[in-house]
Amino acid sequence: MFKKILIANRGEIALRIQRACRELGVKAVMVYSEADRDAKYVKLADEAVCIGPAASTLSYLNMPAIIAAAEVTDSEAIHPGYGFLSENADFAERVEKSGFQFIGPTAESIRIMGDKVSAKQSMIKAGVPCVPGSEGELPDDPAAIKRIAKSVGYPVIIKAAGGGGGRGMRVVHTEAALINAVAMTKAEAGTAFGNPAVYMEKYLQNPRHIEIQILADKHKNAVYLGERDCSMQRRHQKVIEEAPAPGIPRKLIEKIGERCAAACKKINYRGAGTFEFLYENGEFYFIEMNTRVQVEHPVTEYITGVDIVKTQIMVAAGLKLPFAQRDIEVRGHSIECRINAEDPFKFIPSPGRITMWHAPGGPGVRVDSHIYTNYYVPPNYDSMIGKIIVHGDTRDEALARMRTALAETLVEGINTNIPLHRELMVDAKFMAGGTNIHYLEEWLAAHKR
Repeated sequence: MFKKILIANRGEIALRIQRACRELGVKAVMVYSEADRDAKYVKLADEAVCIGPAASTLSYLNMPAIIAAAEVTDSEAIHPGYGFLSENADFAERVEKSGFQFIGPTAESIRIMGDKVSAKQSMIKAGVPCVPGSEGELPDDPAAIKRIAKSVGYPVIIKAAGGGGGRGMRVVHTEAALINAVAMTKAEAGTAFGNPAVYMEKYLQNPRHIEIQILADKHKNAVYLGERDCSMQRRHQKVIEEAPAPGIPRKLIEKIGERCAAACKKINYRGAGTFEFLYENGEFYFIEMNTRVQVEHPVTEYITGVDIVKTQIMVAAGLKLPFAQRDIEVRGHSIECRINAEDPFKFIPSPGRITMWHAPGGPGVRVDSHIYTNYYVPPNYDSMIGKIIVHGDTRDEALARMRTALAETLVEGINTNIPLHRELMVDAKFMAGGTNIHYLEEWLAAHKR
């Protein structure tokens, strides 16, 4: 096991990783920007190194500064968390060439799965079902593009091969709009991702967003930890997640989970990862793989009892997975609400000083957050300030616990999206389960403030 790990991230995930290190008896080094000097996890760290000013490009995305911090603190490994450099293959490669262990997959795996075209081709070879579409990058010939769209069937969606976070995609309903949409998406992809390549998929009308959590070690062992339903989204950004997914037969989950675990063995994947699917009419369609720990990992931890972050660290240290597939058992139901510093209905960021913070408690309630009373939420980063996660024996019990937890939560001094979550937890269709990826935006359009 490592003796010292550098955590190259901030916010709630930095504190989460720090806790895992402490439980494993590993010293945790925090890097931080000038804007995060007073953060809780910085004060609690065994060591802390300032790596630059508030701007992410000068701090949390500054590869030389992070590696230099690992060198001066004699760290043995670097945990990237999520976001920032967590899925940057060049960073993973640089970390390991500098003599440190990257707590995540190899640079090769990140590159393959980070490019949507190569990821899809790898999954087809591994027997994982994919959305019908182009076999690879779209050609330049307009006539050929039109032929592909006709064979796939309208509507189609044009996606950037190097895209993510909901950017670099356009839905096309008619042939008349096709070529212009491809050109616009290529231009956007080149600017945003440095890669103008795009591909085409059939656009599913009312799918759910279902993901399979996997863990794999360096010894070709891989398991899946059930599924999560992440269909409650706004502009492709998840707002509420739950596990297991309501209404999907366990046999279907087992079948797709086994394929995902087998795919990991085929591509020599190591660490934590998530296979994301669209699910419609009883069928799963692979869309992408996230080669890191997910924001929503706590719901899976609640229903399986597996500590995903600790396991990430253990397999990075060369240890075998401490469990086999037969040991994984799903118990009860878990729901997570992402708490953002923003206007709950206009979604305008609300940075500033928190004058009061009271976290909820009680049986089956977990709060992952780095904030505290008098904490200043900086305007420089993502607006998420924490997550409330609950667990119950049934989905109804989990919903009741989340309603209670949200009612107990007090945040003053800034706006948060807690009022939105309180309304959604009593929404009849959400309570019934099985809402699709468009439901939240439709709900918001019908409940304009």
